[in-house]
Amino acid sequence: MEALLAIIVFVISYIFLLQDKLNRALVALSGAALLVLFGLFELEEALTTYVDWGTIILLFSMMVIITITQRTGLFEYIALMLMKRVNGKPIPLFIWAGILTAVGSAFLDNVTTVLLFVPILLHMIKRLNLPAFPFLVMVIITSNVGGTATMIGDPPNIMIGQAVEHLTFTSFIINLGPIVLIIFALTMLFLLLIFYKPLQLAGMEDQREILLHINPNEVLKKTPLFYQSITVLVATIIGFTLHGFLHIELTMVATVAALVLLLLSEKEVDCDQIFSKIEWTTLFFFVGLFVLVGGLEQVGIIDWIAVQFIELTEGNVMTSSFVILWSAGLLSGFVDNIPYVASMIPVLFELEEYGMVTTDSMWWALALGACLGGNGSLLGASANVVVAGIASTQGVKINFVKFMGIGLLVVVGSLILATIYLQLRYF
Repeated sequence: MEALLAIIVFVISYIFLLQDKLNRALVALSGAALLVLFGLFELEEALTTYVDWGTIILLFSMMVIITITQRTGLFEYIALMLMKRVNGKPIPLFIWAGILTAVGSAFLDNVTTVLLFVPILLHMIKRLNLPAFPFLVMVIITSNVGGTATMIGDPPNIMIGQAVEHLTFTSFIINLGPIVLIIFALTMLFLLLIFYKPLQLAGMEDQREILLHINPNEVLKKTPLFYQSITVLVATIIGFTLHGFLHIELTMVATVAALVLLLLSEKEVDCDQIFSKIEWTTLFFFVGLFVLVGGLEQVGIIDWIAVQFIELTEGNVMTSSFVILWSAGLLSGFVDNIPYVASMIPVLFELEEYGMVTTDSMWWALALGACLGGNGSLLGASANVVVAGIASTQGVKINFVKFMGIGLLVVVGSLILATIYLQLRYF
């Protein structure tokens, strides 16, 4: 009876999340509350046993750092400098915007990157009379590809990195960075082939002239906070890189950095203003999601899935890695990759209970599949939904079917490359 209850609540919650008509944090927390209300476990057990507070605190800390840094105009300055450098020419702008999005997504996380970059990009392409659809598609796809490269680039990677202690920030870059670079280069080439004609024909010289007179320095606020924010942000990334060597947890690095920046910025920015800008919806969504998956674990569903998985792959590590890669990649195209990864992490841990050794190749397969698979549709990743939402407020609609036609081709191509990479590197 308890197993049936956990499955029903999880499936119904998932359906509501897919429809995206209700606030996703409200859906996840409501499902979690139902599990507690029906006595599946006590509230204290749900919050202490199943919620990964390390992930929650890491996300919160990075949100604080980015929110404070954003007030200095640094990110807007970078975007304006880029667009001025290419003289508003569509093809160079398309290429450099893709590079900026990918790099930003790797080191700031993809949701934060698109939140910062898309409003500026939309403003500029309107002034330059450029078509919005190619740029928005490119930003979504490159944000997911770039976010795959590091531990903090995409929420699924954060969850995997927090769950598996020996997978450090550096190990993510070393193991995922090479294939991400290859996939990014080929994906950009593919997108350029698709959008070359509309980009080449678009734009007006007189509107590009307007861009040439924009001074990016005007958006910078060179107060002490500007230099403090840059210093803390760089120090945080260095701390992430060295955290394995220094034996300091990633969460602690981000927390200390956020607290230092809050203390330094106290005279210029009130803490209440910073906290009001935090994406609380995302944080509470994670809390509810962890409890929902905990319900499946509590009643033995995760154990059952692990047994079925071993029977399917016959315990072969290579086969298991490829099954994880493709199942994660194809499913993440149609369901948000965060819930999928949240449910798969305990499955991989349970495999060891049944005598199968969970190797790093399986964790990398899960990361690659979930992050790259997010390009399959507008529902595939949080960054996709964010971009579509921002574009909608600006009067620009992203056609779901049209995007999926391009996105699925990118996903299949990416998964083929990832399969070859896993085969050559680990087997």
